[in-house]
Amino acid sequence: MGQSIARSRTLRAASAVTAGAAALLTFAGVAPGTAVASATPSTALPQPVPASQGHLLASGLSSVLPTSTCLSKMKIRCYTPLQYRKAYNLAPLYKSGITGKGRTIVIVDSFGSPTIQTDLTTFDKTFGLPDTKVDVKQWGSVPKWTGTPDQLGWAGETTLDVEYAHAIAPGAKIILVETGVAETEGTTGFPEMMSAEKYAIDHHWGDVISQSFGATENTFPGYGKNGTPSLQALRYAFVDAYKKGITVLGASGDNGATDSTTGSALYTQRVNSWPSSDPLVTSVGGTELTLNDKGDRLKADMVWNDGYGAGGGGISGVFGRPNYQNHVAKVTGAHRGTPDISMSAAVNGAAWVYSSFDPNPKNDGWGLTGGTSEATPIFSGIVAMADQKACHDLGLINPKLYRMGRDDAARNGIVDVTTGNNSFAKVTGYNAVKGYDLASGWGTINGTLFVDALARR
Repeated sequence: MGQSIARSRTLRAASAVTAGAAALLTFAGVAPGTAVASATPSTALPQPVPASQGHLLASGLSSVLPTSTCLSKMKIRCYTPLQYRKAYNLAPLYKSGITGKGRTIVIVDSFGSPTIQTDLTTFDKTFGLPDTKVDVKQWGSVPKWTGTPDQLGWAGETTLDVEYAHAIAPGAKIILVETGVAETEGTTGFPEMMSAEKYAIDHHWGDVISQSFGATENTFPGYGKNGTPSLQALRYAFVDAYKKGITVLGASGDNGATDSTTGSALYTQRVNSWPSSDPLVTSVGGTELTLNDKGDRLKADMVWNDGYGAGGGGISGVFGRPNYQNHVAKVTGAHRGTPDISMSAAVNGAAWVYSSFDPNPKNDGWGLTGGTSEATPIFSGIVAMADQKACHDLGLINPKLYRMGRDDAARNGIVDVTTGNNSFAKVTGYNAVKGYDLASGWGTINGTLFVDALARR
């Protein structure tokens, strides 16, 4: 199928099914770090896979539990959107009216979810968030919902993306673009996704595009030869976004400095993932937060690497170093390095989501998920608020982000992450160090200071 392994890690009922080649973390005893087999590659273009897989339910949970209860019963921490809001110091922004109002976040997912509006309404009511209507647009021939494994997987991703983009930027409009990509042999899903994004960009549907999918660079036909034309031919949407001043985000992946590769090789070498590795995309990596029930930090954030997955990051095998990374050339060398910034992604610090699309009645309700597909929609909300504060779209934020990190990171709301690494399986990754690194990028954020700095001309 020529696809990368699924990017995020989920906690779900043992009876649930999943799309693609996802790793299942169930309460039936699947151990952290359990490897899963990759799909058989083909000569077709790599198939993008959702960064979060399937219906996300911890079996038997009908309500949201406090972090302390999750820790005692499940041996992991679990967080609500209210805890993330506090951890990232967003209250001053909301108090001043900065909620993303007047801005639109475009989320692109295959198939979507048939229950996304009712699920978001339940999610909002539970946490006291203002409800909003999701504007669903279909691109291409989107199949009728029948609850196939592919549809279940992407519906889980859709739920996570929509609920957490909205939770962080409650005033922003959400447009969900559903594509008809099938997870079958020989399917070329990226062209459909990119054509949908270009149409959205040309018609200015939104100000920020959130992408929680990707494929390993070396699964693209002709990888490493003549600039990998098969991949370069798909970049037109990002070029268009750059010209029109629209911000594009991409999840950096959940397998650390590695991912699934061609043939039978799995987690055997350092590789990167596209579109996260594209110089015209802001790559969002993963951190692990340690919070109490109120959302107070108990210790500094670290790189996500909790046994269930690790934040993606490393050196691109396709793209050269962009100018905005010139002053971190000692870290990236002559190539594009990822991630650029990181947000919460750890399974040990999983996010509560609500969904009701699964036909199995045992799987309807509250669940937990982690991965950079959580980090990316969270950061999309941050950018939407910065757009509102700036009174204009910020476009490609990477040049500004790297200046903010270089000149006075702390004053600009960048919180350095200096603990942890993104090694995964048998592949040695990169260590978090002072300043920019290939495990967390510039680190994470103090939301109020970061939005203020990003919005300044």
